[in-house]
Amino acid sequence: MEFFTASPPDSTHSLGLAIVRSSSTPLLLLDDQLVVLAASDTFCMAFGLRTDAVVGMEIATLGGGEWDILQLRSLLIATLSGNAAIDAYELLLHRRSGDLNLILNATLLNYSGSETRLLLSVTDVTAIRLAERQKDDLVREKMVLLQELQHRVANSLQIIASVLMQSARRVQSDEARTHLNNAHHRVMSIATLQRQLATTSVGDVALRPYFTDLCNSIGASMIADPRRLAITPTIDESTTTADVSVSLGLIVTELVINALKHAFPRKVHKGLITVGYASNGEGWQLTVGDNGVGMPAKDAEPGLGTGIVEALSKQLGARVTISNARPGTLVSIVHRAQRSTGDD
Repeated sequence: MEFFTASPPDSTHSLGLAIVRSSSTPLLLLDDQLVVLAASDTFCMAFGLRTDAVVGMEIATLGGGEWDILQLRSLLIATLSGNAAIDAYELLLHRRSGDLNLILNATLLNYSGSETRLLLSVTDVTAIRLAERQKDDLVREKMVLLQELQHRVANSLQIIASVLMQSARRVQSDEARTHLNNAHHRVMSIATLQRQLATTSVGDVALRPYFTDLCNSIGASMIADPRRLAITPTIDESTTTADVSVSLGLIVTELVINALKHAFPRKVHKGLITVGYASNGEGWQLTVGDNGVGMPAKDAEPGLGTGIVEALSKQLGARVTISNARPGTLVSIVHRAQRSTGDD
């Protein structure tokens, strides 16, 4: 690389030194013995040095000797010989006033004929590294607080579920017992959702393991004989955000509980509830079906679960349809991607 092209050599030399001294980037111009030939004012100001105390000194003797770093010296010598290059090398400079994080770049120059020169630039990134460490500390603190919150929520849900179960055992009214049992099942399902999301890494939620664990949890708590009645999930490899996964999980919970309560009023030999989810570029579809007694009478009053499913589906921008599966019932929640109508 030709650092200067003007002639004669003496003027070239003087111009080069002037450019180094006036550079807005902290620069050192070193000879082949690592002696400072020129230093920019920005370098001297950045490290609290006087120009007359820098020029003519070997780099290892600058300041209070903090530049006397064996690894830096080895890299500079290797760069002078052409066997290495210093490219964005990060160095921790220990000073009495405090450590500095520096980024070093060195360029080998063909300067004034046969003379070998090394141009060393120094960038102080201490403030940047400090901000990064503070950000990492905040993220870790946030994760600890989130884990503590999740632990408290899980404990609270377990306490609520226990109180509901104890109350259901004490009441005399069958209707009150049914309502308390329903509330208990909903709380346990929410606890399952909370547990699944608590163990999910930050980012999108994979729906196959999420729905599979949810179905297993509902089945374990509400199906007395898995040989006679089963819940089978068929889920593709879709992922979604945590917020959407919560709504989808609550919809599945309500529909599965509703099927367990109403689709099989009598003892069955092979009852089956299916949970399906599939998505493509144009939207997604969630289905919950059963092979039970079929759709309720048209004049049947919608229950709380139906209202919850309708509200959650509307929140997701999806449409609910209920159809006769012959045998059983199929509930579909369909979301279509909205297409842009504006000009490209």
